[in-house]
Amino acid sequence: MSRFTIWSVAGAASAALFVAGCAPSPVDTGAGVGFQDYNSYIRGSQPAPVPTGPVVVPPVGGAFDPAAAAAAIDRADGVAPASIVSPVASAPVLVPVTDGAARPRGSAPAGIQEESGEMAGSTGISDEQDFNAVAARETIESDAERIARNRAEYVVVQPTELPQRPSEAGANIVEFALATNHAPGVQLYKRGGISVRSQDSACAKYASPDQAQQDFLERGGPERDRIGVDPDGDGFACSWDPRPFRTAKQ
Repeated sequence: MSRFTIWSVAGAASAALFVAGCAPSPVDTGAGVGFQDYNSYIRGSQPAPVPTGPVVVPPVGGAFDPAAAAAAIDRADGVAPASIVSPVASAPVLVPVTDGAARPRGSAPAGIQEESGEMAGSTGISDEQDFNAVAARETIESDAERIARNRAEYVVVQPTELPQRPSEAGANIVEFALATNHAPGVQLYKRGGISVRSQDSACAKYASPDQAQQDFLERGGPERDRIGVDPDGDGFACSWDPRPFRTAKQ
């Protein structure tokens, strides 16, 4: 290599160093790869620490557990979870059952007596129709005592006389119907003169034929028809019919 070449290379290197020294130094922002600083990038590239505490057991029945949810969030953030006590399902309570009259039978409460025969089986159905079951707990003496006790509790209501109809209650259309035997429309009583109003208008003021017949009897009927409700003279006002009362007596 010639001396000129060596000096040319040395001059170029010196110029490069001079230019680099004159350039402004960049501000150290601490930014690294991506959109975060270099230290965060290094921590994110490392695997999450393995938790050293006890393993979290899901709650019994699948219910939401706030402590377990918080521990899961801590593990995702790389924080070791605190110790969590696993929920323990409560054991069933055993109720001691003793023999005797206080022991329930089937679905019956403990207060039911043994000789009542109710709820004797596990099906909850009375065994009063089971001869063997009844014979095992009943005797002739106990059955006779129960019959006597039931008879003593019977209440016999003696019949009494029917109440009498007050005399001031007005005409009795039932007695009048039973005292007659002719059919409606058969004239028995004389009717004369010219009626001022028709039978329809005279009967229109009554709510029922029974009321018309009662008022007719109280105003002189059946011999006289002062209100114009019996123009044919059969003794029956408006459309009143005595035959249902006669049939009811038979």
